Amino acid sequence: MVRYLASLNLSRVVLWSYLCWYLAIVSLYFNASLALWFSSVGMSLIIGTALVLSTTSSARRPQGWTVFRLYLMPFCVSSYSALTVGKKFILIFPPRWSENAIGFSACGAFVLLHLGSKYVNRVRIDRAGGV
Repeated sequence: MVRYLASLNLSRVVLWSYLCWYLAIVSLYFNASLALWFSSVGMSLIIGTALVLSTTSSARRPQGWTVFRLYLMPFCVSSYSALTVGKKFILIFPPRWSENAIGFSACGAFVLLHLGSKYVNRVRIDRAGGV
């Protein structure tokens, strides 16, 4: 796990930070409505399939994690929108500073985890004789 976190490039750190933001804010605004979640799954299946088809060529198929992300992103967008509609959000930001602080803290914690993993991985390499 440390090696994986240490090897993340900037775009992957950003994607993981998006997920951290999503989880933090959705936990604050969670709604157990099955209709909301089934609708989000439905959107994910429709849009995710279109995304997979648009990124697939006969020469190259997307990898498993890429396919997972192509389905996960529409699910997150759909459910986030449904949970936050009418709650005075500005773009993706909640109306209260405390809720924004929770979201930013979740993202910051992940970035610190990434940077800490890079440090630990570098120390391991140095102790093993370095490459």
